[in-house]
Amino acid sequence: MGLIPWLVLLVFFLSTGSYLLLALFSALPARNLKKAYNAKWALVTGASSGIGLALTKKLAKQGLNVVVVALNDQLLHDSCEELTLQHPATSFRKVGVDLASPGFMPGILDATRDLDIQVVFCNAGYMLTGFFHTLSVEKQLANMHCNATSAVEITHYFLSRMTAKKLRGCFVYTSSAAAAIPSPFSVLYAATKSFLSSFGASLAIETKHLGIDVLVFHPSPVSSRFYDKAHKIDVLEMFKKLAVDADALPDIVFANIGRCVLQDLGFTAVAFRLLMKLIDYNLFATVISRAAPLMPDFQRHMKMTRKDAWCE
Repeated sequence: MGLIPWLVLLVFFLSTGSYLLLALFSALPARNLKKAYNAKWALVTGASSGIGLALTKKLAKQGLNVVVVALNDQLLHDSCEELTLQHPATSFRKVGVDLASPGFMPGILDATRDLDIQVVFCNAGYMLTGFFHTLSVEKQLANMHCNATSAVEITHYFLSRMTAKKLRGCFVYTSSAAAAIPSPFSVLYAATKSFLSSFGASLAIETKHLGIDVLVFHPSPVSSRFYDKAHKIDVLEMFKKLAVDADALPDIVFANIGRCVLQDLGFTAVAFRLLMKLIDYNLFATVISRAAPLMPDFQRHMKMTRKDAWCE
């Protein structure tokens, strides 16, 4: 074997080894964020169900009061009632806003003006499925606002306040295993999650010296209401069968805060990441783009498109 193949193997094993080394942080005990940052208040978006609700419960168990941000619907009210009953010594502030629509910040500002928010979880997000061009641009942009740009606005506001007061804390972003690979039929979801991962990784470099930690985690599929509005996709249906309960995530997430910047959680996320170490991203995207017409999902959505079933 010549020198070049050996160098390729060396690079692969170094890359994989360093990846697996940082993955060990997930096995450590969960950090107590109240004690770590001397914090009193946290804020969680998408906090009325799924991962967001599980994170909120974990924060409350650690003695942190929580600003609960979600759509202003019955689920938000019911979740806050449940949280109050389970944690009577903890304060919860309910903020019903639509992060998919511009102009949501005044509601958050009004609810937090008198608080020092030191722990922020930008968790809200949803998925649109189908061919990108068959959904209106308004729906696509709303999805982008909720999944990505709302986190930018929220982060900028609270980071500015924290730095002005010299407060320590953390920002945590719920990305997705989909950020690692090209994701046809959910184009904007994968793109916005990739944005969050890059945004968080870059931001972490700027804030670490201030005592402000940044973590982006990529969960594998989770059993929640997340998939309720998603149209049928064969791959998505397969991953849903591998889904874990949302309550299984917070301990692992909290174990990684302040210890690393990006973390994959669960089999699917790790498998996607390792796949991209074996196969170049460009090659993967190029091959899939040519093979896509053979996929049942592609054929199904093509038929729906011809019938104008997806056009809005």
